[in-house]
Amino acid sequence: MSRGLPKDVRIHLEKATDSAMLAVEVYNKPATKFRSGGFIVLMSIAWTSLFHAIFFRDKKKPFHKNENGRYVKIDGDFKAWELAHCLDEHFGGTSSAVRENLRFMVGLRNKIEHRSMPELDHRIFGECQACLFNFEDMLVKEFGAKHAMNESLALALQFSHLRNADQEKAIQALRKPLQKTLSDYLTRFRSSLSGEISQDMQFSYRVFLIPKIANHALQGDVAIEFVKYDPLKPEQMAQYEKITALIKPAVTQVANAGCLKASDVCRKVEPVVQQACGQEKRFVASYHHANACQFYKIRPKSGDKHPEKTDTRFCHYDAAHKDYVFTEQWVTFLKTELRKPGQYDKIKKGKA
Repeated sequence: MSRGLPKDVRIHLEKATDSAMLAVEVYNKPATKFRSGGFIVLMSIAWTSLFHAIFFRDKKKPFHKNENGRYVKIDGDFKAWELAHCLDEHFGGTSSAVRENLRFMVGLRNKIEHRSMPELDHRIFGECQACLFNFEDMLVKEFGAKHAMNESLALALQFSHLRNADQEKAIQALRKPLQKTLSDYLTRFRSSLSGEISQDMQFSYRVFLIPKIANHALQGDVAIEFVKYDPLKPEQMAQYEKITALIKPAVTQVANAGCLKASDVCRKVEPVVQQACGQEKRFVASYHHANACQFYKIRPKSGDKHPEKTDTRFCHYDAAHKDYVFTEQWVTFLKTELRKPGQYDKIKKGKA
């Protein structure tokens, strides 16, 4: 499948596709209790390997460097970029449904990879399906249609097309309350997304299984079809919108949804500082982050008569609490800046 590619590219590409296939196999096994957890862990490996294959192809080595610009080694091996770092390198400062889907998966992986939680499965099926489709889309986009995996994949079979009372009780038993930290994570992450991204099929893939009645033998060859939303067919799509309206869950609006406190920003940025400048380095809210805000002029100085005059890409003023909240774009921007040699010291000293 990968003939003709450089060795590093080929190895990581094959690891990516093998991991994705294993993820699907784990998810589709009826007796698997660690279904979503196994899928997410294996797809995280698949995506990381795919990004590494892309970087190697583009002559970019996906390894961490120290403050001297040398590649970091752990137990004799170069320290490779983890998935979160790959997202920053590949997407830069732009946001997209594909990126948000993977950020969602990274957060879940960190919470559940050591737990078995079958009650999570039905809550994140849409995100898992989107993660798989996005993977194949990028695989084909970056390396060509010959690498498509669809010939090897099949839809998972269902045990029953009708639900009796006992079956419904069994299904409801799986829908017991999630552990609070996981439940809070799902709610907080989904509420933080823009309406455009949260409804994007590349973030969460939603389908209906509707019995297909065929009048001719050839029309019945495919038992299930995926219907792609097409805005050029408004009358047809209106029918799906009516169905969606019947089952669409209500979403509670949250003030400052998706925004972070300064301490949250620091917690996400400090690991990058330590990778770039040394493990002893810190990035704290009261000093480093405050300096960064002034260094990049994203908000006024304390005591300014117009505290609301912020760079809204990165920062918003909360009038009710008389303080500031920050965006994920600010986190991404800071990570990129702080990887630049000497930038940490410039921000620390306040020298533009």
